[in-house]
Amino acid sequence: MSESKKKKTYHFQEEWEEEFFFTTVRDKSVCLICGAAVALAKRHNVERHFSTLHRTFNASYPPGSTLRAEKVRELKAALGKQQSFFTKPVKQSVATTEASFRAAQYLAVNKKAFSDGEVVKGVMSVVADTLFKDHKNGKEIIAAISDVQLSANTIARRVSAMSTDLTQQLNRELGTCKWFSIQCDESVDNSSTAQLMVFVRMVFSDFTTKEEMLTLLPLKTTTKAVDIYEAMKRYFTEKNIPLEKLVSVTTDGAPAMTGRHSGFIARCRRDPDFPRFLNYHCIIHQQAICAKVMGFDHVMTPVVKIVNSIRSKATQHRSFKLLLEELSAEYGDLLLHTEIRWLSRGRVLQRFLSLLGEIKEFMDSRGQDTALLQDAEWKLDLAFLTDITRKLNHLNCELQGKDKNVTDMISAVSAFRAKLNIFSVHLQSKKFLHFPSVQSILNATAPASGALDRAAEKYTQLISRLGHEFEERFQDFDKLQPFNPETLLCGI
Repeated sequence: MSESKKKKTYHFQEEWEEEFFFTTVRDKSVCLICGAAVALAKRHNVERHFSTLHRTFNASYPPGSTLRAEKVRELKAALGKQQSFFTKPVKQSVATTEASFRAAQYLAVNKKAFSDGEVVKGVMSVVADTLFKDHKNGKEIIAAISDVQLSANTIARRVSAMSTDLTQQLNRELGTCKWFSIQCDESVDNSSTAQLMVFVRMVFSDFTTKEEMLTLLPLKTTTKAVDIYEAMKRYFTEKNIPLEKLVSVTTDGAPAMTGRHSGFIARCRRDPDFPRFLNYHCIIHQQAICAKVMGFDHVMTPVVKIVNSIRSKATQHRSFKLLLEELSAEYGDLLLHTEIRWLSRGRVLQRFLSLLGEIKEFMDSRGQDTALLQDAEWKLDLAFLTDITRKLNHLNCELQGKDKNVTDMISAVSAFRAKLNIFSVHLQSKKFLHFPSVQSILNATAPASGALDRAAEKYTQLISRLGHEFEERFQDFDKLQPFNPETLLCGI
């Protein structure tokens, strides 16, 4: 094709503003006087329009004069206001919609009722009316707040829309990821309906990972292995999740999950749609089970009984808190213990031990038996249980949290197992360096050497039992380690 036939590109020239009263708007040449636009930004087109329709402007505003330049600025400003008049409502509508979505997200994240949106809007209006009452744009700010839709129905629609979008994003990521693993746990909600929680961790081709809650599946009748399997299989089928990318499944170790022949894992392995995958027993769950081997019911039962007796009666509870205040105690109250939350045990024991003297004084004032609280051996057991529980709690917290991988968790467990060996060696030598509560009781009571020997021997046995339990529980993970120096050396 010759150069003459190529399509020419025309550009608006700045000098045309004062010469012909034209400007450019979104790549179009627009007349400042009448608002008309010409087809092409050619000098001939612009000049012809001005000469034909606005020739008299040359007489009123002579070319090159200051008056003409001021008129051009005036017309440009008027055109800008005109455009703003039409575009501002659109921008305002977009902003109010975004504000409504963000408010709905905030309410949902903080577990607030959808109807609280109206309360939030009312508070915002009161605050804005107070802060911006004398502001030059105060009326506009207050009007913008009143335009934000935060009714219960609107919040419900916003949350539903965000939920749908997040689900679609997650499904797309499952389709693009390289591999993924899932974790299943069954619990009961406040309506007594069993809910199967499923979490997923995805690995992408660039080696980045992402973990999210995949779904919540209600088990409305029974929670047998077949119910869990059918619910999971139905969900995977409906959502077209690529099962061939599944590499591992983690469960809580319940029989319905890990039964050898009819458990959930066994059924998945027999299903040809499932690939070969690894299965794990939840590390945190196993750690909590290991901790229960400690026993010490002769310590925990009286502690829970005393705490409950003090806190169960309002008058007695108030009197106890008043006593703690008068004695300037380290803590202002006792903590209740719940078996549901393992971490509560450590906090209850630590608080009880710290307030042991005040508890004894309070019980004496009410004529209650305090012989157990004065028993030196029992106090040593209480201190030991407090110390070892604190260490187990620390391990539990290390295992929790997002973006933890199996390597990090096994490293934490292995480090704790190594520490148990150190604790055992120190206890055999009657050294309580790693048990500050026990050391504090020993310094305060100075028990006989025979009692100290018995305590050291008993605690050494407990540490050994705990270490053996960890070894038994986590032997499956030891086999999965790709590189074990001890095994390698034995092979050589």
